Amino acid sequence: MKKTPNYLNDRICLNVLAGSVKNAEECYEAAEGHVVLGVLSINYSSDEAAVTDMQKYIDATDNALSVGLGAGNPNQSAMVARISEKLQPQHVNQVFTGVGASRALLRQEDTIVNGLVSPTGKVGFVNIATGPLSSKTESAEVPIETAIALLKDMGGSSIKYFPMKGLAHEAEYRAVAKACAENDFYLEPTGGITLENFEEIVKIALDAGVKKVIPHVYSSIIDSKTNDTRPEDVKVLYNIMKKLTE
Repeated sequence: MKKTPNYLNDRICLNVLAGSVKNAEECYEAAEGHVVLGVLSINYSSDEAAVTDMQKYIDATDNALSVGLGAGNPNQSAMVARISEKLQPQHVNQVFTGVGASRALLRQEDTIVNGLVSPTGKVGFVNIATGPLSSKTESAEVPIETAIALLKDMGGSSIKYFPMKGLAHEAEYRAVAKACAENDFYLEPTGGITLENFEEIVKIALDAGVKKVIPHVYSSIIDSKTNDTRPEDVKVLYNIMKKLTE
């Protein structure tokens, strides 16, 4: 069972939502395995139900599971940590304050654990108050370098930059990418990424020198009738990834 995401040319791994085990298999095939499949904890009534169902995704995709919160919902933080302890997936999504708990419960060091930080409107600063309680208080705006150091202290692997709203925060995003590159940290741009802006968003991170990039492409490639991610769109994104890493 593969312990870490399968990066294309050691640089990019796509992150998309899987509407079902079959959909996960289709997307996994479309990206030739260079993808982690997001399954949201918020969709389950209990830890047991989540673990039982998510295990099916692990078995179908050589553990290419990304345990998700659900639109960055901070109230799912503890559940994600507990589920991840049971499953030991390749990828875990966490709010900033949930990173330490997740890392402590993981028996394998290879799992990628991201920490969610948000744009502030100020270049070079991010909001780290994304936890269950802190998200309800005044934002905690710190230099991006400080946020990265704090995440490293907690055992985090990457910055999850959400909500990006596509390129609405481009100047801020470029500063985040630069800091991740300079501090040997991975980057996961998230929110409003589409077939149209995917290439530019990923290219900014790669050009900055970010070692590994995990772009999340969610609602823009989901079929509203089936709630499945369209494998043909995953294929389009994968071809862009190949172009960017040639």
